[in-house]
Amino acid sequence: MYETIRYEVAERVARVTLDRPEARNALSDTMIDELLDAFGRAGADDGVRVIVLTGAGDRAFCAGADLGGLGAAQRDGRAMADPDAIRDSAPYRLFTAFPRLGKPIIARLAGHAVAGGLGLAAACDLVVAADDVKLGTPEVNVGLWPMMIMAIINRNVPPKQAFKLYYTGRRVTAAEGREIGLVTDVVPRAELDAAVDGLARTIAAKSPIGLRRGREAFFAIEGRPLEDQVAHLLGELVELAATEDAKEGITAFLEGREPDFTGR
Repeated sequence: MYETIRYEVAERVARVTLDRPEARNALSDTMIDELLDAFGRAGADDGVRVIVLTGAGDRAFCAGADLGGLGAAQRDGRAMADPDAIRDSAPYRLFTAFPRLGKPIIARLAGHAVAGGLGLAAACDLVVAADDVKLGTPEVNVGLWPMMIMAIINRNVPPKQAFKLYYTGRRVTAAEGREIGLVTDVVPRAELDAAVDGLARTIAAKSPIGLRRGREAFFAIEGRPLEDQVAHLLGELVELAATEDAKEGITAFLEGREPDFTGR
């Protein structure tokens, strides 16, 4: 069905694989369109509770934008003069789609994540990386700056650590990435699949409606005053507590058994 990605569903987990290993899984317009389609499929499928995003091969998770595969207007900068063109551009549509996914998404890094590839990983809710993976924003080395992905990375990394990444363009280890907030877990390469699969199974066993409403609330309160955040979250809690899953979860807890969540 897809040219540049693979999409598979098993055990309530959708696995989306960037499948251009010969190009280090670089992002082209076609790949971005296919990613957005796959995310939409996963979001609409009640049989999917978690999404895992990974890259084919162990050389690169994603090397960022494929300059030869992006639209001409984006390559020569003309899109920057037109706000409508910016919003229609493939990178804009990709990075702004993550808060609306509706389901948890885990990045599995078996290879390096640099430039836009690092932004792609950082946009995921959780990031599990092999211990020999490197991360970086090398744009400054060629006279550029990680403009698009800075909006994503700045939400994960303290300002001074972010500036160090941007100013130096150096690659950091997965362990360093964990220390500064880019990576959730770092595991030996041989244990990567088990770690990702275990995390996905753990999350998939939770209430789908609880995960969705909680994730939506997380993004909805961003940047709002504390009073607004608390008011919004209280309203969300009241509505969530009235769901069948919440009632089942509380009953199961009192009865000492595992809950059987249905997403209602």
